[in-house]
Amino acid sequence: MSKNIVIVESPAKTRTIQKYLDSTFQILASYGHVRDLLPKSGSVKPESDFAMNYQVIEKNKKHVHTISQALKKADHLYLATDPDREGEAIAWHICEILKEEKRLNRKKISRVVFNQITKKAVQEAFLHPREISMDLVNAQQARRALDYLVGFNLSPLLWKKIRRGLSAGRVQSPALRLIVEREAEITQFKSQEYWTIEADLESHHQPFIAKLIRYEDNKVEQFTFTHTEQVTAVREKLSQLASGKLTVADIVKKERLRHPPMPFITSTLQQEGSRKLGLTARQTMRSAQSLYEGIDIGEGLITYMRTDSVVLAEEALQEIRSYIGAQYGDKNLPHEPRKYKTTAKNAQEAHEAIRPTSILRTPEMLQGKLPRDEWKLYDLIWKRTVASQMISAVFDVVTVELEIDASNRWRAQGRTLVVPGYLSLYQEGQDDLKKGEEEEKAPLPVLAIGQTVLLHEIRGEQHFTEPPPRYTEASLVKTLEEYGIGRPSTYASILSTLIQREYARLDKKRFIPTDVGIVVNQFLTQFFPRYVDYHFTAELEDELDAIARGEKTWQPVLKAFWDDFKPLVNKIETTVSKKEVTSQLLDEACPKCGKPLSLRLGRLGRFIGCTGYPDCTYTRNLGEDESTEKVTPEVIAGRTCPKCEGALQIKMGRYGKFIGCSQYPKCKYIEPLVKPEDLGIPCPVCREGTFLKRKSRYGKLFYSCSRYPDCKYALWNEPLKEPCPQCEWPNLTLKITKRRGKEKVCPKEGCGFIAPYEEGEARE
Repeated sequence: MSKNIVIVESPAKTRTIQKYLDSTFQILASYGHVRDLLPKSGSVKPESDFAMNYQVIEKNKKHVHTISQALKKADHLYLATDPDREGEAIAWHICEILKEEKRLNRKKISRVVFNQITKKAVQEAFLHPREISMDLVNAQQARRALDYLVGFNLSPLLWKKIRRGLSAGRVQSPALRLIVEREAEITQFKSQEYWTIEADLESHHQPFIAKLIRYEDNKVEQFTFTHTEQVTAVREKLSQLASGKLTVADIVKKERLRHPPMPFITSTLQQEGSRKLGLTARQTMRSAQSLYEGIDIGEGLITYMRTDSVVLAEEALQEIRSYIGAQYGDKNLPHEPRKYKTTAKNAQEAHEAIRPTSILRTPEMLQGKLPRDEWKLYDLIWKRTVASQMISAVFDVVTVELEIDASNRWRAQGRTLVVPGYLSLYQEGQDDLKKGEEEEKAPLPVLAIGQTVLLHEIRGEQHFTEPPPRYTEASLVKTLEEYGIGRPSTYASILSTLIQREYARLDKKRFIPTDVGIVVNQFLTQFFPRYVDYHFTAELEDELDAIARGEKTWQPVLKAFWDDFKPLVNKIETTVSKKEVTSQLLDEACPKCGKPLSLRLGRLGRFIGCTGYPDCTYTRNLGEDESTEKVTPEVIAGRTCPKCEGALQIKMGRYGKFIGCSQYPKCKYIEPLVKPEDLGIPCPVCREGTFLKRKSRYGKLFYSCSRYPDCKYALWNEPLKEPCPQCEWPNLTLKITKRRGKEKVCPKEGCGFIAPYEEGEARE
């Protein structure tokens, strides 16, 4: 009997899909992408209509060979790679490789796509195959070529003009610009003091608070009251006028609805994964992939996770509505199914929203059967999906104005949840609530117009304006989506790259640009402003989408980009010096020699130094003034540099004191001033060194092998001298989080062992 060969991307899918097809089908995995551009200059040839030189990815050669050999005995090749542009491109690349090997002669080729890995969806897809969509393939090729052309032209330029090892990206660079510009806003922000005047009131033994909104017949604005003397005078005057009571002047009652959030798309799933579960975008997508493939259950648990669509299939809507009616009652069910429209730019709506493949498979049914992060993500998706089809929440909002007289008025507002609706199941997270802002306001006592209420005290509350918050992963993803920059499926890798390249770091889960990131951004915004412009990047995404829809041809889009981009790269390479990029003249003279000072990028970050170097060696840390000039380096008696035998000195750097060679910059030897603490716990990798407790350049503690750089094993969490009971790895680690407290966690990838840490347990 002839075989039908089915190609999927992930080996985890092969076991699941095999159950749904008969024995004439053989399921094989490509293990992701099978071909990519040669990692060297010239792999995209603009002069040859952007011809591309592809090669089989080394690690996947054996999988391609397996597919090629299996096809010898088959008549039909089914390409069941993921239902997006990347999946379409993988299917095309497989065919191209097999054509070169002459394996497709007289073979039938079909493309099948399914949005969920369930028996019905898979069998339905095989009943309705199609051809490979070259529009989708060309859109992916254009995207890959653009990223290649930007990377292979800008990155070497960064190496020459700033330092080796840097990179620039078509989407990565605008994302970095967002982080740097937000930091500049915070740095330049000047806080302003302002006061509110509040009254502590009581009616029918129920206390409540009102704010002054009108004083001496003038509206109270944010900066009406700006210092304590002014507030004291106003409080005393109003207290005398009030004589211990206020009168209710007006009452307004309104009913307000809060509608449920739309079902998840890729970007909103990443945002809520960050807000509610503390997961990075990459962790969220990894867990979602496992749920889609049904690795632990043997059946797909959610629909495809790379989508911009908020639409739910009709059969899913009926199942969800039936479930809501049975579990929450018809009173929580709208008369008609809720239908949503996407608000995302460049939306790709070929698939459904992200939802459970069956709403009847509740999170409780899967508890203990899935890894923790996957179960939590499934629980989030399940609740969001059900909530999206429930009735809106209803609030009664009461606004009361009280007065001493018509010239002096206060306002109090209360809110009461009358109908919980979807809020009984799910509440959407928020990125940054302003100080004092509360999600719910306490209800007010029952009041009537003309009624007097007891005034306990009139007091002033001091406030200060605050700078905008730094970006979290959730808020950065949201901003990128709002601008239409990149695709939601690429956000995880973009954010990871910014951290890996040390352009930004995460502090309390918020992005802070590094000195290198700031200099790279300055270089790109000064010399390549168009290519880090938010609107230009978004317009380029629009053009890629037009290619995917068959409305544009991909080569002219690339040509229009290249014809402007390449001459600019050539110009900057020949006309801009490294000194122009890494230093910036300041309007300040050197206190030692009188020459101008400049802001420069050094090995340990940015600093202020004299332009007369090396004749004048004056430097100081960024942010220091002349009065806090660095202390003269102190020579360490009896110690010489192990590299050049020069004197060793205690110096002050951007991140504190360190030991360095007096012959710098000829000799760049450095070592920490305080030696790392040796924990005496053997390294589980090399078995020769022991764990040292160290501080990173940003002051964060970490634990690494004493044999570094020969052994590079390191941990962020403190190692424990206790083996993992699950995989027998020599050391568990102590992980401390606000949400779960102290836990013992196995650091070995793939193990997943977690147990509570009891106070008093030995760490040795």
